[in-house]
Amino acid sequence: MAEALGNPMIRMPSSAKKGDIVEVRSLIMNPMTTGLTKDKAGKVIPAHFIQTVTVTFNQKPLLDVDWSTAVSANPYLAFKMRAEESGTLEMTWKDNTNGTWSATAKITVS
Repeated sequence: MAEALGNPMIRMPSSAKKGDIVEVRSLIMNPMTTGLTKDKAGKVIPAHFIQTVTVTFNQKPLLDVDWSTAVSANPYLAFKMRAEESGTLEMTWKDNTNGTWSATAKITVS
């Protein structure tokens, strides 16, 4: 399962006009297990879930999300932002096993 972890993806327009509202969509591969279920052999599946998602734009805080075990596997996150300036959006996902993944996307505003 470890090879299926991570692989964060961000999708957003690469360009926009100043003042436009753009949608940012993201997905990360994570089992999001609670630690309360068992596999077919009856062995408890350890808890493994994304705890925080941090989003910055041009290194300024944009969004902080706290998740728990109630989020489905391979979580998807979408939000909208106003395009005011060109720059780089960075998302960082951290899980309960000290795993950290990040991805970036750039937008040019005219």
